[in-house]
Amino acid sequence: MSVNDLNNTSRTDWAALEAMTDEDIDYSDTPPLNDKFFENATLRIPATRASDLIQLDPEVITWFREQGTEYKTLINSVLRRYIENNGDRGAG
Repeated sequence: MSVNDLNNTSRTDWAALEAMTDEDIDYSDTPPLNDKFFENATLRIPATRASDLIQLDPEVITWFREQGTEYKTLINSVLRRYIENNGDRGAG
């Protein structure tokens, strides 16, 4: 995204859009969602950020970042090694 993108004002008539009902929407250029569509469709699941799942101390993240650009892979490797070394001790 460039600085110019941030300076552009939307020309969308938001009030008119909000006032539209589903029946007012023109779907004529939308392809039908039939079996052929779904045969060729690809399911895309957005990646989940680890920071949304777990909380790491800031100094831990800082240390890993200082190890290089592949720090996320390193974190994963460290966690995987921990699991391998500790077996199913945490299951329960």
